Amino acid sequence: MNKLNILLTGSGGMVGRNIVDKKPEHVSLLTPDFNQLNLLNYDQVFTYLKKNKPGVIIHAAGIVGGIQANINHPVKFLRENTLMAHNLIWAEYENKIPYFLNLGSSCMYPAAATNPLNEELILTGKLEPSNEGYALSKIFSQRFCSYINTELGSPNYKTIIPCNLYGKYDKFDAEWGHMIPSAIQKIHQAKIMEEAFVSIWGDGTARREFMYAEDLADFIWTAVDRIDEIPELINVGLGHDYTINEYYKAIAEVVGYTGEFQHDLSNPVGMKQKLVDTNLLRQINWTPKTDLKEGLTKTYNYFLRNINKNEY
Repeated sequence: MNKLNILLTGSGGMVGRNIVDKKPEHVSLLTPDFNQLNLLNYDQVFTYLKKNKPGVIIHAAGIVGGIQANINHPVKFLRENTLMAHNLIWAEYENKIPYFLNLGSSCMYPAAATNPLNEELILTGKLEPSNEGYALSKIFSQRFCSYINTELGSPNYKTIIPCNLYGKYDKFDAEWGHMIPSAIQKIHQAKIMEEAFVSIWGDGTARREFMYAEDLADFIWTAVDRIDEIPELINVGLGHDYTINEYYKAIAEVVGYTGEFQHDLSNPVGMKQKLVDTNLLRQINWTPKTDLKEGLTKTYNYFLRNINKNEY
């Protein structure tokens, strides 16, 4: 039996590396790095697809970062993410590759939309200003896929919208990391340096839904195996959320930090809530497996083994 040939972009990132780790035996996975496949160069993308002829493309590549990175580099987030998506989707269309799994983001939803965020809310309101460039690039890729589906008469170009993610291979960095890895780094350092308090941006009441990245990888492979059943557009998340204060408290318990928290009201906090609707997900009988304490413990242990060992 021939193995299913799949191209994964972004195999060196957090999501991509988790997808690689969960690869099933019946799959032959192409994982080119930037030198082998520059997604910003259309001719190179077209030639690569023509030569390798994957049956499915999983698009997990992208410029990603936390609030500060999005505020500081909006041009990079908009331009490069849009260009990569355009080149890959159009080269797939031109090469007649049958299936495409596009990874979106919950920041595609309007900032003032009612939670939980269902898939029909995209393009119904203004976006959160702090990450608007990134959100626009993700909306572009989703609509491009949708338009191609309309012209082809089949929903084979699919977009998966995951909630916020965390886990092993994450960026534990104050600017480029998302909230959980940044908080792990801050709280761990505060513990080692015996600092009396850790600063939290805003009042900590904003709510976020964070899923362990390994669970998203599990869904991706489920979607590959059941690709004709998966809706053209589908949220993937937990179906529940926590406040930023609750995340910091849970991380402190895992790290063993006993200091206090102080709120910095001068910094932006983004949307007040970002909880995705998981009704379609439940209809295909898939649920994430990792609870918050287990996920944070695994992530902190990864941090200690791979990131922290030579830094503090």
